Amino acid sequence: MDYEKKLKNAKTIADIFEIVKLMTREYLGVEQAGLLIGVTDLGSHAQGFVGAFYSLYANTIIINKRPLARILQTNPPLYNYYLFHVMLHEYIHSIGSFDEGQARQLVYEISSHYFGNNHLITQLATNIQSFMPNLTYPASGFQPPADINIEFITGIDRKNTNYIN
Repeated sequence: MDYEKKLKNAKTIADIFEIVKLMTREYLGVEQAGLLIGVTDLGSHAQGFVGAFYSLYANTIIINKRPLARILQTNPPLYNYYLFHVMLHEYIHSIGSFDEGQARQLVYEISSHYFGNNHLITQLATNIQSFMPNLTYPASGFQPPADINIEFITGIDRKNTNYIN
């Protein structure tokens, strides 16, 4: 399967998440059903931010929309790759890998395996810090969230909801 082409042609967060699930199932032989994905403003500061997190108790991945907005301003071709990277990382947590180091290693292995060492996705997995100018707003101090309402993404668990019309 041409994952690069699928990722470039992905139009929604749900489309990208389908690729994350396919690759993870193919590479590790495991998957997690029943996940929710939401997007909200988690705030940021000039040196970094929380890109996303997985809540075990809610079986939910929450993605920070502030870096997404910044990517669209500074480097739109990075958008799908960044989303893939953060969702893969959080999906790895959802399948039971709660150790940060182990999750990062698996994200790197999967990225490298499917996209090669020189691809932007693998570079994100290797050193996301080098992408910070495209991910953060150049301001000092903490920038609190403007709105903490979570927008839940539809079409995430397509395989398990095919009975819904």
